[in-house]
Amino acid sequence: MSERKFLPGELIIHNWDDLKPYYEALISREVNSLDHFRLLLEHTSELESVVAEDLAWRYIRMTCDTTDKAAESTYLDFVQHIQPHIAPAEDALNKKIVACPEAALLEGEDEAYRIYFRSLRNAVELFREENVPLQAELQTLAQHYASIQGALSIQWEGKEITMEQAAIFLQDPNRKIREEVWTLLHERRMQDVAQLDALFTEMVQKRHQVALNAGFRNFRDYMFRALARFDYTPEDCFEFHEAIATIVVPMLRKQYQHRMNLLDVDELRPWDLAVDPEQKPALRPFRDGAELLDRSIRCLQDTDPFFGECLEEMKRLKLLDLESRKGKAPGGYNYPLAERNIPFIFMNASGKMRDVETLVHEAGHAVHSFLSSSLRLHAFKNTPSEVAELASMSMELLTMEHWDVFFEQQADHVRAMREQLEGIIQTLPWIGIVDKFQHWVYEHPNHSHDERKEAWVRINREFGTGLVDYSSYEDALAWGWHRQLHIFEVPFYYIEYGMAQLGAIGIWKQVMEHRSEGIQSYKEALKLGYTRSIPEIYQTGGIRFGFSEVYVRSLFQFVDQEIRKLPQ
Repeated sequence: MSERKFLPGELIIHNWDDLKPYYEALISREVNSLDHFRLLLEHTSELESVVAEDLAWRYIRMTCDTTDKAAESTYLDFVQHIQPHIAPAEDALNKKIVACPEAALLEGEDEAYRIYFRSLRNAVELFREENVPLQAELQTLAQHYASIQGALSIQWEGKEITMEQAAIFLQDPNRKIREEVWTLLHERRMQDVAQLDALFTEMVQKRHQVALNAGFRNFRDYMFRALARFDYTPEDCFEFHEAIATIVVPMLRKQYQHRMNLLDVDELRPWDLAVDPEQKPALRPFRDGAELLDRSIRCLQDTDPFFGECLEEMKRLKLLDLESRKGKAPGGYNYPLAERNIPFIFMNASGKMRDVETLVHEAGHAVHSFLSSSLRLHAFKNTPSEVAELASMSMELLTMEHWDVFFEQQADHVRAMREQLEGIIQTLPWIGIVDKFQHWVYEHPNHSHDERKEAWVRINREFGTGLVDYSSYEDALAWGWHRQLHIFEVPFYYIEYGMAQLGAIGIWKQVMEHRSEGIQSYKEALKLGYTRSIPEIYQTGGIRFGFSEVYVRSLFQFVDQEIRKLPQ
């Protein structure tokens, strides 16, 4: 942990009064020179880091055990009673910083500061006092969603298992077992449909009000500014949607037709999508979280020694919570601990190959944190998700050839790589669905429950293959969006996965052609943090930031070629 130079080392945040004097001191500080201004920025960065890490631990402890009422209370106390005071203080401090004439001097000498001050000015323009309580309420609603999802489980063969643990049985060669487990999962999810739909309606209403308060016509337009999407527009997203529907969906249809042939079925049912099409038992690359971690460290080490060192350090410091258990929030994340300059990884491993993919994905985020840790200001390390996901999704592809550490048989390693590449083809249409749905939701903020349901089903058809039969289970399709936590917890954070997936394929292609140069370019891009624009960071990595039909086609032709090269 870096030594504090502004805040006392013993400071612990119990309430707003613990922080108030330091915000006030920065806001009232006189700035008479460029050196004074630089010191103001450094002290502001230190305060931001301390606050960010305090919130990080509250969130981590809450998600590690959603049944822990003390952890939940501590997190909600920050959201409801501390954050509402921080927000206006941050706004006042931001206004002070951008108004200083020294800001122009720094912008002129360093591109990093241009990006930084652009973000501060954007935050100042967006801030509205009346949105502070609304945003606190929205964070509380998001936590409620996590609690609902964390409580999900089913009874199977006399045991209570989590949804993640149950998903293993969807890979069972026995179709009857798959159907039974899938039906249990579906029935359990249907119990929460009314509650989740009402919760989301409340979120939409509050989000729309946030947008109106800030002078925007809808929450979509507000979020494009709030997410600092300076390098692309909603129209670019629509172009990307079209490219996915035109290029990737036909590839997925072909993949599903092949699956039908191998499974020897006339139609695919929703419980037929995760099983190996040759009906081999599910890959079991590890026994428990400890083995998953140790093998992942070896895999990263073989890819690049520095990558392995990062995960090894996190293991030494016990900054990982990997295994699925009841009461744990769903999903996975890498949460940077801003003050100590090292991240925490959270996930729900249950023995699936997907867990390996998740850990190397989150390890990509972690490596990003390590590589950008020496940047001068906290804000320089706070990368936009289009860049953050480039780090993680590239790591999935870069480590593939070293997944042999998880398997005794080469055939299993080849199968894992095939599933990964075919998974990219499966994922892009889902990304298109989730993003297009959110555009519709917030462009029509006064929609009814039925209209929202119809819009989701219609958009699914636009990106669908027409080969999956949901007869008797139409509700599973209609309410499928309830499972996507991003829609509830981090709205509009999803298309970035698609954009970053394109970049990741480009990074992987480079490494395949020129290994050492490609790995180095990838690292150089991540070292930049957010000190350059998104297109410039991608360019440093040797790739383009683009999503036109021509670009998407060229990348997916490469993916298709690599799939064909794999031994049968």
